[in-house]
Amino acid sequence: MQAAALLMLVPVASQAESCLAPVRPFVPSDSQDARDYADIIRRDFEVYIADIQDYFRCLEQERARAFEEAREVSQDYGRFLELVGD
Repeated sequence: MQAAALLMLVPVASQAESCLAPVRPFVPSDSQDARDYADIIRRDFEVYIADIQDYFRCLEQERARAFEEAREVSQDYGRFLELVGD
């Protein structure tokens, strides 16, 4: 019985995902540079838009995971309080 109680106290590795925001595209302030590099800049924006959508999905998945973890921890705390008589 004691071993089982000790196992409950061992922290479990978190499955949290690290969501990294994409870098904003650079737009030169010089109009000639903007025209000269229009294809590259346009591509940077397209990549950014795809990456920010992935980032939003990642944040939503992490929010859902953290919410579930918090619910489980709350239940664990309730069981702990019952064990110690609080």
